[in-house]
Amino acid sequence: MDRPMSNPFFAGMSFIFSVRDWIRPPEKVLEEVDIRPGHNVLDYGCGPGAFSIAAARRVGKSGKVFALDIHPKAIQMVKERAAKEGLQNITTILADRPIGIEPESIDVVLLFDIFHMLSDAGGVLKGLHGIMKPNSLLSFSDHHMKEEQIISRMTAENLFTLKQHGRRTYSFVRN
Repeated sequence: MDRPMSNPFFAGMSFIFSVRDWIRPPEKVLEEVDIRPGHNVLDYGCGPGAFSIAAARRVGKSGKVFALDIHPKAIQMVKERAAKEGLQNITTILADRPIGIEPESIDVVLLFDIFHMLSDAGGVLKGLHGIMKPNSLLSFSDHHMKEEQIISRMTAENLFTLKQHGRRTYSFVRN
């Protein structure tokens, strides 16, 4: 995705995500992801921030979550939710790439429901690879794609290897 969606479309998507999160709480989804206290996590394309908030709880005070999105409303929503819950371990990034994140500093990347919208998916994967620690984890979920598409696109450049397929997520290890 090269530019933010319209505000009405974002509002509609946020409503749909709130229903999704009620049916399938982000905390339950993240049980499939090896996020530990002290980890640094990037939620790429964080949207309204449900996974950012859930990840921030998991990493605790010693960890950090970077919530990245190109839509200003998404960043605003994450900031408001974090403040409401008293979470001080979330940093928001209004951008289309992980700027301001040190190379090889991220333990887990969440790439949920965004990959199908990326115009330069290969470039995004290369950028994510650069900020991830060796053998770190990229957790992937995108219901707009079939399993064979997911695996082939994620492993095409030999940046990532499939580690496991959970009920709702695919876990790829950084090569």
